[in-house]
This record gives sequence, structure tokens and C-alpha cells, in this order.
Amino acid sequence: MLSNIFIIATAILTIPYCVLILLYKKWFIQLKHFQPSKNHQPHTSFSIIIPARNEENNIAKCLNTILAQNYPKELFEVIVIDDHSTDNTSNIIEDFATRFQNIKLINLKDELQNKPLNAYKKKAIEIAISKAKGNWIVTTDADCEVQQNWLLHFDDYIEQTNNLFVAAPVVFSKNKTIVSQFQFIDFMALQAATAATVSVGLHSMCNGANLAYHKNTFVEVGGFKGIDNIASGDDMLLMNKIKLKHKDKIGYLFYKESIVTTLPMPTWKSFINQRIRWASKADKYDDKSLLPVLLMVYLFNLSLVIMFICGLFNSKILFSFFVFFLIKTIVEWAFIQPASLFFGKIKPMQFALLQPLHIIYIVVAGWLGKFGTYKWKDRKVQ
Repeated sequence: MLSNIFIIATAILTIPYCVLILLYKKWFIQLKHFQPSKNHQPHTSFSIIIPARNEENNIAKCLNTILAQNYPKELFEVIVIDDHSTDNTSNIIEDFATRFQNIKLINLKDELQNKPLNAYKKKAIEIAISKAKGNWIVTTDADCEVQQNWLLHFDDYIEQTNNLFVAAPVVFSKNKTIVSQFQFIDFMALQAATAATVSVGLHSMCNGANLAYHKNTFVEVGGFKGIDNIASGDDMLLMNKIKLKHKDKIGYLFYKESIVTTLPMPTWKSFINQRIRWASKADKYDDKSLLPVLLMVYLFNLSLVIMFICGLFNSKILFSFFVFFLIKTIVEWAFIQPASLFFGKIKPMQFALLQPLHIIYIVVAGWLGKFGTYKWKDRKVQ
């Protein structure tokens, strides 16, 4: 009797989960690719902001891809905020700043004067914006690489749409390690869901590695005020604030040449810490429409974990687990397959084999994101 109740409860969770994923697929397929204007002439002035902490192995490559932009040098500046780096990051940035007039270095340590914070990245961005000359702010990360027409497409998109906040696509680079392959697929799903939901005006999902917003809009909503004590959320929580004031002025730049590539976490430990950091902001939104979705996804995956454990002692439950697991895998592949045509192809077998890890990680990261602590950039965060 108890096993029947448990199976029915999981089935009830499976239905809305599958509906959600299939809606994501529908919305993603309906996305219209951005069409660049012919003979477009750049007009927008950009301030590209890059927070950096111990990025000596990545920052030079990032800056070189930005300097290679097919965009007038007088229309963009790069502000790199060194966040208490203990390696050679600051020296590398200083070298670029001496050679290129549109690159500037800010040392967060000097700005804060040893004042402790919980949200260093937000403070870094906030300080950089206060010194920015551009009308538009573009954020990316120190381990990212951008394409040659990155700014040109932002400018063109802004002029075509008149939006005030623009989310854009990000992908992880990948290698042959399991942790890299897993992150590539998981992040692809997040990015595809982001593109799908933003395009229909739902949720508030984006990634600070490829983001643009009008400087005046940032000021209008009070910047990070009210969320400046939260370690994560310089992207999604800000998007949420802007969405509450300008719901119809948020867009997604759906174009392959606008994709920014970033590095995956090198180990499982660093990956879990990253996802805990992301999950920690889930209940911080003023717009609560995303919370029921996140809760349902979490409970569905948690039910699968519990079902598998109970199934070790009950063959009926174990059989039901494999049925629900198969349904989850098939439905998610239906969503991932078209997304992979845009973000990067993956193999069905590779996707299926990584499914058990996906279930476990959602349960662990979701729980610790709410109740645990994590380390990020060698800092312990509450």
C-alpha cells in the first residue's frame, strides 16, 4: 500500500515536469534567429566590465578576443576589476592597460580599504559602472572568449528592438573528461531554457558571462541595492529587478555569432560549489513565479533518488523507478536535441549515461544551496 502511494506521488510530479520540459522545447523551436542588418553602422558606446580574481591563466586570452572586435575602438572601453588576486592577474591587466588606452584596471582592494563583504562581485561591478563612460554596460567573465562581431551584434540588436536588458548565449568549452562533458550538457539545458523562457517573457534567467543593459536602467532600479548582501545573482537578480519595471524591454540575442565560450569547472568539487552558488539565490527573487518551477523540478528529482533507494528493497518500486527514469530521459532528450543544433552537438548515448549524475547533482546542489555553505574563489560564503 505504501509503495503504491509513493509511486502515485512520483507520477503526479512526473506529469508537470514533462509538461514543463516540452513547453521549453516548444518555445525554443519557436525562437527566431536574430537577423543582422545589412551595412549596419555602429552607434552604441559600451563599457565592458570584467571582474577577475586569480585569473592569470585566462585574462590575457579574454582581453585579446575583446581587442579583436570588429567595432570602433572609440566606442568601447574595457574595465577589469581585480578582486584581491594573489597571483599575477593584476600585473597582466596593467600590461594591457599600458598598451591599450581603452583598457582600465581597478583594484577592488584599494576601493574597499579592507572592508569585508559577502558579495564581492556585485560590489566590483557596481564600482566599475560608477566609473564607466559607455551608455551600455556589457558584462563577461575573465575566463571567457568572445567572437569578433560580439559588440556589433549587441549594437544592432539594441537598435532593432529598443530593449533595455539583453541576455545572450553562453557555452562551456569541453574536453574528454566526464566532468567537462557533464557540465557541457547541463549548461546547454540551462541556456536553452533561458533562451526559451526569456523569449516568451517568463522567468528571469540569464548569465553574467554574456549580458548587456543600459547604464541608466541599472541606476533607475537602484543597481544591486536590496540584493547586495547575496553572494551570487549579479545577473539573474538584477534581471529580475529590471523586469519588474520594464517587463517588455527584456530580450534574448539568439544568434550563433553572439555565443560566448567559457571554461567549465575543472573538478567535481568546484562544479558542485558553482552550482550551490547558483542555487543559493533561488528564493531571493521579488518575482516569485520561478520558485514553484524550481521546487517542482527539485521534488521530482528527489523522488527519483528516494525511489531508487527504496527500490533496492522492493522490486515493484525499482521497476517503477526505471519507468520514470526512462520517461525523464526521453522527454529531456526531446528538448536537448534541437538545442544541441544551436549550442553544440551531443550524442544520445552520452546524454543517457550521464542522467543518473544529473539527478544526484540537482538534489545535492539544491539542498546545499538553501541550507549549506560553499567556497568560491577561495572564499567561504554563507
